[in-house]
Amino acid sequence: MTRDEFRIAVRHRNVVAFLRLIRQGESNQSDTAYRVMFGGALFNVPPWQHPHRKVTVGRLTSTAAGAYQFLARTWDGLVRQFQFEDFSPDNQDLGAVALIAQRGALEDVIAGRIAEAVRKCRKEWASLPGAGYGQPERTFEQVMATYQHYAGKPSPARRRRAQA
Repeated sequence: MTRDEFRIAVRHRNVVAFLRLIRQGESNQSDTAYRVMFGGALFNVPPWQHPHRKVTVGRLTSTAAGAYQFLARTWDGLVRQFQFEDFSPDNQDLGAVALIAQRGALEDVIAGRIAEAVRKCRKEWASLPGAGYGQPERTFEQVMATYQHYAGKPSPARRRRAQA
C-alpha cells in the first residue's frame, strides 16, 4: 500500500476506533499521547522527530515512543519505506495504519473483525491481549469497550475472542 492509501484508510470510522484502542493501551488518549516515551515520560524533540532514546523501566529497556509506542528501528523502517518527513501526530497515525496493513489486518479492521485484527496485531503492540511481552496487556473486553466507545462498528462475529 502507499501513503495515499493510508491517508484514505486512516479516515475510516473502524480504523479511527482501532487506532484509539491501540493508543489507549500503549500511551494515552490525551493531547500528549504523541510525545510519550516508554515508561510515560514526555519527549520534546523538535521538529517532531522520534527521540531514539533507550529508556529502562524495571527489567525492560525500550526505544518505544509516540502514541503507538514505535520502536526506533520500526519507525526508521517506516520512514525509509514511506518517506515520512517527521514524527508528527498525522505521520504517527499513518505509520500505525502501515503496521496494521503489514500485519495483514487492515481489511479486518475496516470490516469490523476486531478479534481477528487483534490476533494479527498483538505482536506489534504489547498492550493487546495475547501479546506475551511481559508487559501489561488489556483484556479483549477492555479492547472491545474502547473500540465501541470510539464508534467502531464490529462485525456480527465480534464476540469471538482472539485466539491464543
